[in-house]
Amino acid sequence: METIKIITYFSYLIASVLFIIGIKMLGSPKTARKGNFYSAVGMFIAVVVTLADQGILNFQYILIGIIIGSIVGATIAIKVKMTAMPQMVGLLNGFGGGASTLVAFSVYYDQLSLPNPNLNVQFTIAVMLSILIGTVTFSGSLIAFGKLQEIVSGKVIKFPLQNPISILLMAAAVVLLVMGVVNPQDATPYLIVAGISLVLGVLLVLPIGGADMPVVISLLNSYSGIAAATTGFVLNNSMLIIAGSLVGASGIILTNIMCKGMNRSLMNVVLGGWENAGTVTTADAKKVDIKSVDSEEAAMIFDAASKVIITPGYGMAVAQAQHAVKELMIVLEKKGIDVKFAIHPVAGRMPGHMNVLLAEADVPYDKLYALEDINDEFSNTDVALIIGANDVVNPAARHDKNSPIYGMPILNVDYAKTVIMNKRSMASGYAGIDNELFGYPNNLMYFGDAKDAITKLTNEIKNL
Repeated sequence: METIKIITYFSYLIASVLFIIGIKMLGSPKTARKGNFYSAVGMFIAVVVTLADQGILNFQYILIGIIIGSIVGATIAIKVKMTAMPQMVGLLNGFGGGASTLVAFSVYYDQLSLPNPNLNVQFTIAVMLSILIGTVTFSGSLIAFGKLQEIVSGKVIKFPLQNPISILLMAAAVVLLVMGVVNPQDATPYLIVAGISLVLGVLLVLPIGGADMPVVISLLNSYSGIAAATTGFVLNNSMLIIAGSLVGASGIILTNIMCKGMNRSLMNVVLGGWENAGTVTTADAKKVDIKSVDSEEAAMIFDAASKVIITPGYGMAVAQAQHAVKELMIVLEKKGIDVKFAIHPVAGRMPGHMNVLLAEADVPYDKLYALEDINDEFSNTDVALIIGANDVVNPAARHDKNSPIYGMPILNVDYAKTVIMNKRSMASGYAGIDNELFGYPNNLMYFGDAKDAITKLTNEIKNL
């Protein structure tokens, strides 16, 4: 028995180390795939050792679950488009939270069925927290998925007394948690907390605009990790506590990074974001001198360049233009032009969205540069090509104290000799304000769907 415990603890230690190494490697596009593999191996070790340590004799239901889960997971992973990856991540976060809730209920009812149930304070608090956090994660993630999938409106959705109702529900959940701990053999408080948590998850995510989903996805990812950690206390499983804590901590850190990338507090996002942001009036917009180019004119500008920096945004993701962008890069490099990519931390709909899309198109990792690593290079760049990005390149963030994005770190694309901005229209970004870069003397608008526009541009450059 002691030997088995030693093997179990040692295996858990190896799995934990693999988790930590994997998370560390996920911080760089060059090592992200290996990091994902190491983490997966760690999870495999943890699952196998846990099943063996518990001495489970009948694996019938476990095998059925593995087969069904593997088929569903593999099918989703193969069929989902890279542009739909944010909503897939959101959905998986929800499944993780839901699983924590179900496990907590299962263990709790299993204890109730015993002649002498072990319902101590630590156990009941862990069960309650697993149900509360897990269920909030589940319902909140479904709403986030709906917003990203455009099943639910991506706009800020609020109704009268929404905040007071949310506060009352949170207070009620705390009271019920205490009641559940004081009288653990009464399952009613636990069931009511689950119901309240379902509603809370909806109310917390519904008021958040679709453009703020990168922060929400990171936060829900953290919630799913915390739910898993509390479930680890329910099961008295150290491996689950460690894994959940790592996910929870890394999710919070990533959420903080995303908020800094938008120069906003987490509370500002959670309470509804920029719903009151001002917009440039039509009269003001008419005063801006907008210059545009077609594919032939843009091609001649690129042909005369020696250095180009491409800045992708959500417009590239929507148009699925990453492969067209890769082709443009190849054509430019054949002409001896230096090409790099500038990635803003909140470009797209989830953390690392642009990195994932460009990696899927086999754009070399060493060409992808974070904001802080490439911003100084724009002043020495001939052409800055912006594909579907908006607020993350708006110069108003530097000087306009009345702007809702004032102070937000942006990519200094306007410092380039020539800026070519590919957008489908003059529509504002998620902050609800027009981009003053549109009217800059060195900026040229290149209108059109990103995939079609970049393809036409590439063909024109080939013909020069």
